Amino acid sequence: QVQLVESGGGLVQAGGSLRLSCAASGRTFSSYYIGWFRQAPGKEREFVAAITRSGLVTYYSDSVKGRFAISRDNAKNTVYLQMNSLTPGDTALYYCAADAKPYTTATMKTPFQYDYWGQGTQVTVSS
Repeated sequence: QVQLVESGGGLVQAGGSLRLSCAASGRTFSSYYIGWFRQAPGKEREFVAAITRSGLVTYYSDSVKGRFAISRDNAKNTVYLQMNSLTPGDTALYYCAADAKPYTTATMKTPFQYDYWGQGTQVTVSS
């Protein structure tokens, strides 16, 4: 099992940046691939970005590609989400999620692929 704790959220003006962190417990962090998802009020949870165990392959939703960057430091048991050029449309509760079972490129972008979730960190972008 792995436990996840997100941090780094806050209030930022449009055009600004934030870096979210997802800290994981356990000695097998490198066994898990990690996804970031977000959920705005009244909307479904949506995929933002994901990173493989090694960190060599990353995936992004079309809405954040070119603005967000996911990375991981397995020595620190932490995954980061650098968010630049933020817009009010990025306002949401951001969650990180982990899993280790087999996946495909498609399933890695769905919440159902992940069994382990953090509690979320709020990102609010003002116009």
